[in-house]
Amino acid sequence: MRTTPAASGPAQDSSYRAVLGTRHVARLLGGTLIGRLPTGMAPIAILLLVRTEHGSLALAGLLGALHGLAAAVGQPLLARLVDRQGQTRVLVASTLIASAGFLLLPCTGPVRHPVLAALTVLAAGLATPPLEAGLRALWPVLLPDPERRRTALALDSSSQGLVFIAGPLLATSASAIIGAHGALVATAALGLLGSGIVASTAPSRSWVPTAAAGPAHWLGPLRVSGLRVLFAALCGTGVALGAVNVLALAAAERHHAGWLAGVMPAALSVGSMLGGLAYGRRAWAGAPARHLVAASLGFAAGWLPLLNDPVPAVAALVAVLPGTFLAPLLTAAFVTVERLAPDGETTEACAWLIASIGVGQAAGTGLASLANSGGPLLVALVPLAGAYAALWLLRRFNDHLRA
Repeated sequence: MRTTPAASGPAQDSSYRAVLGTRHVARLLGGTLIGRLPTGMAPIAILLLVRTEHGSLALAGLLGALHGLAAAVGQPLLARLVDRQGQTRVLVASTLIASAGFLLLPCTGPVRHPVLAALTVLAAGLATPPLEAGLRALWPVLLPDPERRRTALALDSSSQGLVFIAGPLLATSASAIIGAHGALVATAALGLLGSGIVASTAPSRSWVPTAAAGPAHWLGPLRVSGLRVLFAALCGTGVALGAVNVLALAAAERHHAGWLAGVMPAALSVGSMLGGLAYGRRAWAGAPARHLVAASLGFAAGWLPLLNDPVPAVAALVAVLPGTFLAPLLTAAFVTVERLAPDGETTEACAWLIASIGVGQAAGTGLASLANSGGPLLVALVPLAGAYAALWLLRRFNDHLRA
């Protein structure tokens, strides 16, 4: 949702410390991170549950892909409800449904009853609470100063890497200690905790959606051609991210190194955190759209060393390389969305960005699980198409995206 903040006045301190010291920022950021941990835990937890019950890697990957695809589809739908009705009711209802799905999944017997398991995974995915899009809609309210908002976006994007560091590690650790069923219980519990923290904050409770004044266009922000191109570009980013979990598990089994299944995705996120923090520490020359193109190219090139199927220790280190470009890519993408989104539809526009990555992740997970021998080529080449689309976007909408 686009808001009209009060004039920011003189330039303000836009350091990470100043941004985190702003009232409600740390609590909302922390609650969102906790509430999004199921996003990082669910793919691994589902894979481990199916493998524990001696199911095939293909079934495990397809169920994980279904959850990611359902979450991608559900985010814009739930975000449109947020833009129309506010955050509280949507966050509470969706979190309860998603958590119930995680708790019920082990009871379905995924290997014996794959259809029932698929329906449960579908429900849990569709109900994934739109925490990330909701937080992005709150930034203009909490931080009217543009430079502070840019710093917050960089911090937000880089800290999201914690979801994909802690998520896989929590899922694998919980599975090792209390079993695959326990990993799904932990996934549900953390989702409830994080959403509860966000929904109980004053900015989230009092957020008023201005879009409620009139009927929404049936296409929503997708009627803007520049946003459609941007979202298509980010699908390529998602393909690489979705394939990593399956490739890591397959490599772990191939090299008899079980630790790699959690460490390789986590290494990608470590790189994302480092790159995002470096990107947010200073103002970089050029328009955000140019940053988007450069980060997209770097992200795509970072996967090329995986083509040689390196040994586990090297594979974990290599995964850091594309990660260093991921958070800058996302930060520049969200700034671009803010500039192109129609008034009153920022939450849904941010959700479509998240969904486009999610659709790519689902496709990457499914494709890698069906043909993991070609997986490294998949993650190395598909993002190049996204980089090309980002370059086209820069040239076509140069006036709108100029810094």
